Amino acid sequence: MVRVIEDGVQVGVMPLKEALERAQRAGFDLVEVAPMADPPVCRIMDYGKYRYQQSKKLQDAKKSQSVIQVKEIRLRPKTEEHDLQVKIRHARGFLEDKNKVKVNMIFRGREIVYTERGYEAMKVIEEALADVAMVEQPPKLEGRSLAMVLAPRKDKKEKTKG
Repeated sequence: MVRVIEDGVQVGVMPLKEALERAQRAGFDLVEVAPMADPPVCRIMDYGKYRYQQSKKLQDAKKSQSVIQVKEIRLRPKTEEHDLQVKIRHARGFLEDKNKVKVNMIFRGREIVYTERGYEAMKVIEEALADVAMVEQPPKLEGRSLAMVLAPRKDKKEKTKG
């Protein structure tokens, strides 16, 4: 015995053979939708069309999904002003493409003594990118590297779209 649903309307409880015949007369399939129920629930539907619609929904969900990558910019405390500006331009491009940016300053050997230079450079980068980025993780010394994570700033225009 199975409970049968046809066109969203519950038909009733009937033997499996009768439900299969009813589905065949309608030109559709008998699909079990709730096997644990008592009695099991079956639906008369076009299963091929149902699977096609499900795959389309999945494709649409994948299309609207955005993948955020973390791009890394590596610096040294001896990085000169012009080179720093070039790195900032690269970071701006990454942020405009909606990617996060990890700014990583590596200290080698005795450079670790000059961590304040690293913090100053991080401050310069943060101020230069303030219009397109917000600080997700402030500068933090981890071993011999100083790391900061910047995330793209969400525009007011984007909020009205979504």
